[in-house]
Formats: sequence, C-alpha cells, structure tokens
Amino acid sequence: MQVMKSEESVERPGADTVTIAVLAYRRPDELSAALPLLLAQLGTVSWPGEVLVVDNDLEGSGLAVVRAVDHPAVRYVHEPSPGIAAARNRALDECADRDVIVFIDDDERPTPGWLCALLDTFATLRPTAVVGPVISEFSHEPDPWIVAGGFFSRRVMPTGTPTNVAATNNLLLDLRAVRDLELRFDLRFGLIGGSDNLFTRQLVTRGGRLVWCAEAVVIDLVPAERLTRAWVLKRTYRMGNGTALVERDLALSRSASAAAVLRLLASGLLRVIAGSSRMVLGIVGQSLRQRASGARNVARGAGLITGAVGFTYAEYARRDGVRA
Repeated sequence: MQVMKSEESVERPGADTVTIAVLAYRRPDELSAALPLLLAQLGTVSWPGEVLVVDNDLEGSGLAVVRAVDHPAVRYVHEPSPGIAAARNRALDECADRDVIVFIDDDERPTPGWLCALLDTFATLRPTAVVGPVISEFSHEPDPWIVAGGFFSRRVMPTGTPTNVAATNNLLLDLRAVRDLELRFDLRFGLIGGSDNLFTRQLVTRGGRLVWCAEAVVIDLVPAERLTRAWVLKRTYRMGNGTALVERDLALSRSASAAAVLRLLASGLLRVIAGSSRMVLGIVGQSLRQRASGARNVARGAGLITGAVGFTYAEYARRDGVRA
C-alpha cells in the first residue's frame, strides 16, 4: 500500500504538532551529526514541530552539543535516572501538550522523506502508532559469518501492514491515544531492554493499532565494537531473554502465565536443538550459513529458556558504573 505523497510537504489534519524525540547517551559526535538532519526533516513538513533531546547521561554530556547547534526548534532535557525506559517516559512527559511524538536514536540517520512518510501514513490511516524500517550501515565490512547468520537482518512489510510489536528507534505515536490507553514504558526493563516491545504489545492488546510504513527508513550506524561474533550472539541471546520476559509479563492470570512459560520453554528448546543440528550440518558440509544461522538459533533459544524461568540478562552496563 502506497500512501506517501510528496517529500516536500505533507498536509496535517487540524493543528497537530509533532516532536522528534532523540534519545541520547554519551555519543556527542553522533548527536551533533543527527540534529541538523532532523531539523531538515522538520522543514519538509507543514506540521509545527520541534526536536527534543533527552539526555540520559548522568553528566549531561549532550547539553554542549545542543548549545552548539543553537536552534530554537531544538529543546534539551536531562534525564539522570538510568535506563532507556526512564528516558522514553521523560520524552512522553515533556510532550504532555503535544499530539504526535516520533522516537529515533542518536546514532541513527533519517533518509530523505522519512518524516513525511511517517506523518502521511498517520494522517491517512489514523493508527495509534507507525513503525518504519531500520537499515544497518557498518563502519567496516562485517565478518562473513555475521552476514551469513542474518544477525542484522530486519523485517520488511508493505506500508499499512498491521503489526503487534515495534522498537522505538523509528516509531511514531499518537500521544492522545497513548494518554487514553494509559501507556508507560516499564522501568523494570531498563536494565535488560525490551521496554519498547512491551509498550507496543500493550498498545495493541489495549485496542490500539500499529502499522508499518515502508518508506520511512532510518539508517542504523553500527560501530566496529558491535561487529564481533561475541557481540551479535550476546545481543541475540538478550533479545530472546527479553522476548520471554515480555510474554510472561503480558500474561493476565496464573494459568496464562504457566501456559506462557511452557510455550516459551518448548520454543526455546526446539530452537536450541534445531540450531545445534544446523551447526553440526554446517561443520560437516562446510556451510558457513548453516553454522552461523545455527548459532543464532541456539543463542535465541537459550534466551527464551532463561527468560521463561525468570532469569534476566542485563546487557546495558554503563561506563559510569551505573546500570542502564
């Protein structure tokens, strides 16, 4: 489904306002590069808008960047409470009188027409939320094993396709609907990730509608330290762990929780068995793809199993000694 109009300007219904919320943490160079691009995006739409920088660094390192940009449409707030869930909630609180918020991370870059596409999909289909694709751009050529395993592969769907889960690295929210549904990001997931997945799952289960916008693309800049086998396997494990914890949290009764645990354990075990088999076949058949995708399945399955029994894996250790 094609709903995007023109890259130059998109009409707004009434006097809706849009805030682009940038979640920042100790990446001043990335933030400095992102802000002019986001301001340029605001210039392509007819909606009144601003860029809100939510700095989650205890020392407030993003303030100097915002002062250097010195633009009236850029607003800075400091959220010292550790964890991205706290930063996301601060963004919602700062937009209490706004209509639409668009989340993006400081290490991502919007492509031409990104904001237009999100707003046009929202104005045309009037969902509760719109999510767009994220494409990885690497600081150097990745290990062929990482590519073969599909560790950075992401979903692609036609515009308008309903979905039930999304991350906040490219997400538009109708703030009036969010307030009506009484949605917040769960601080319990600040250490482990997944508060955005839980938030969007709750959005849908409470009657909201989340749709895909294929034209609203952002580029995720992947640094060298994330292009190792150890890092991608840990991330895959964490995602499985977080998925299981979210599923447990969504269960509304003891019986539903018990059923979710059994389902997650079975799914995780099947992934570990299937992944291990693929790894063996890959070794015997000298298939890089089989070995890498098998390892990815094992890591995901192990995460599902540990999450099913309530173990949480805290991926985000901060350099300031505080857990994110």
